Amino acid sequence: MKLPDIRAIVSGGASGLGFASAQRICAGGGRVVLLDLNRGALDAAAVALGPGASGIAADVTDGTQVAEAVGRAAATLGGINLAVNCAGIAPAARMLGRDGPMSTPFFRRAIDVNLIGTLQLCREAALAMQANVPGADGERGLIVMTASIAAWEGQIGQVAYAASKGAVVAMTLPMARELAAFGIRVMTIAPGIFRTPMLDAIPEPARSALTRQVPFPARAGEPGEFAALVAHLVENGMLNGTVIRLDGALRMGPG
Repeated sequence: MKLPDIRAIVSGGASGLGFASAQRICAGGGRVVLLDLNRGALDAAAVALGPGASGIAADVTDGTQVAEAVGRAAATLGGINLAVNCAGIAPAARMLGRDGPMSTPFFRRAIDVNLIGTLQLCREAALAMQANVPGADGERGLIVMTASIAAWEGQIGQVAYAASKGAVVAMTLPMARELAAFGIRVMTIAPGIFRTPMLDAIPEPARSALTRQVPFPARAGEPGEFAALVAHLVENGMLNGTVIRLDGALRMGPG
């Protein structure tokens, strides 16, 4: 596929990696519908992106809301051939912390947003994509999921987060195998430390300590670098069913 032909839905699209991905798609001539919880941020993001973008407020953990949003997005765009999953949270808590053991609702929230939310957008997007007219090579669409290097090297306090992202990694190949029958590719990007609102929420000393661990380049990744990989995935039809680490060779220590 080529960027000018893209009709995308991007979750978490009002900020961070999602907004950067939408920005790259629009700059390439594609059209985007942003999904996010924050209506005000959605409106501002859509204005910033220009006439090729619009926004729909939806909670990815609510299957009904996701189905309705994908239906509206497909109607707005005339179909969907790219879904980029960037909605996510990064909760931190020890199994046995100073305030007691980790609660089940805390763990479940990470799974609901990062895993169930991803699955629900993938499912509804695939359902819409299967109706697309296939391209010359039979391709009908691409699904991009976002994991994390914590899927392999979760740190202390990341049991819930690492579990949710590890499951996204595990879904990648079987989902690609299933959707191959419809000409739909599935890829996952596993970022390391990136300059996003999540990173900005960390106190400066801890943020600096994290970025110093990156071997090269010795800095946090920029959202535009994530977006550049999304654009490459769109245009390289042989990329399917695998996970790409985008981390500057970082391998996280225990914490």
